[in-house]
Amino acid sequence: MKKFNSKIAIFALLVLGAIAIAADHIDAPAVQGGTSDITDFYAFQAQDTNNIVFVANVQGLLSPANTANAAFDENTLVEFNIDTDGDNIEDLVIQATPRDGKMYFFGPVAPAQTGLNSTIMADQTVGGIVDITAYGSNPIISTNMGMSFFAGPRDDPFFMDFAQYSEIIAGNATSFNMPGSDTFAGTNVLSIVVEVPKLMVGGSGTINTWVESKRKQ
Repeated sequence: MKKFNSKIAIFALLVLGAIAIAADHIDAPAVQGGTSDITDFYAFQAQDTNNIVFVANVQGLLSPANTANAAFDENTLVEFNIDTDGDNIEDLVIQATPRDGKMYFFGPVAPAQTGLNSTIMADQTVGGIVDITAYGSNPIISTNMGMSFFAGPRDDPFFMDFAQYSEIIAGNATSFNMPGSDTFAGTNVLSIVVEVPKLMVGGSGTINTWVESKRKQ
């Protein structure tokens, strides 16, 4: 079993049926510019309202010229954590790790251990495998046991006007412009997406959910 140690975590509170978003671009010194840098975490109700979607984006600010050569790090585990009883400790995890052009998903399943260290739950029967979509290609989506999976480059969905933000912080402006200038326009990220039936992650109640990237030790 491979053990991983956490480098960065993004936290969000989710009431099933609502949207929760957290973002973190290039401001975590330990991982800034690296392959384990999480840029965004999204959790939202799927088009099929019986399902929930988890999205983790990594390796932000990829230019189109650099995206084709960008790759998921085989020494990095991305772990979606799900707390179903409100104690802010993960009761379930969905793990994603790449190998030889494919993304392997394990869970949702109770973790072998909680906290910053993780062990890949590869001996579990739930989960799935998907070929990593190449840049410029049609998305490859696989399904298993009611779940759907995707991994590959996507346009960075996060909107932030950093120039105006800097003006506000400096005291030269009091608000953002509408719509403002998208600092991330034209840049890409590597996305990991899993759609899961709600019944597999807490039914119709409230869950806490966060994502971590963890480096193999």
